[in-house]
Amino acid sequence: MDQNNAETRSERFKRVATKRTNEILKRVRILGNCSNKSAYAYSDEDVKKIFSAIEGELRSVKARFTNKKKSNFSL
Repeated sequence: MDQNNAETRSERFKRVATKRTNEILKRVRILGNCSNKSAYAYSDEDVKKIFSAIEGELRSVKARFTNKKKSNFSL
């Protein structure tokens, strides 16, 4: 790749992150189809488990973006 066509790290991040975010949003919308009580049977506990897992993973990934410095242990 010559320098004129080189994609910067920022451009690559925006391209990849946009695509991946849109894929996730699409999948979340598709998950929402499971809320149709006439097609599916589920309990409040089932719903809590689903969203607990999703929220936990979101917290974990968000931490990777925000916690750049790891603290070292010291006494």
